[in-house]
Amino acid sequence: MTPAINVAKDHNIPHIVHEYTQSESCEAYGLEAAKNMAVPQEQVFKTLVVCLDSKELVVGVIPVSSMLSMKLIAKACQVKKAAMADKDDVERSTGYILGGVSPLGQKKALHTFIDLSAKNYDSIYVSAGRRGLEIELSPDDLQTLTHAKFVKLRQ
Repeated sequence: MTPAINVAKDHNIPHIVHEYTQSESCEAYGLEAAKNMAVPQEQVFKTLVVCLDSKELVVGVIPVSSMLSMKLIAKACQVKKAAMADKDDVERSTGYILGGVSPLGQKKALHTFIDLSAKNYDSIYVSAGRRGLEIELSPDDLQTLTHAKFVKLRQ
């Protein structure tokens, strides 16, 4: 069990855990997850931690096939600039390693924004807190558990 899975269980949220063998050489963790689970890339979401110009860390959850728009996440946070957070800051604040960062069960719960496209699906897949482990749940349940806002995060 990971903290992400425990959060879903503790709140009685319907979910399915998917485990797959991750390639040692892979760096596109989300794309590999979609391929191994045989689901559309647009339905598998990656968790990206961003540092705002105020030095606050926030989370953007977007399809693995997309790129996060720094302008759009900055706008959602009502700041001027945003940039990808430092790896060490991500791991220290979330408690997860890169490639296994989940929007659920973070050591320090960060403000979270989910791309609007998640609403196109009955269920989406996000990291369950470890490379090779995904949790499938409804976008609305993810939003409830993370207190997230649905916003446009990609061009």
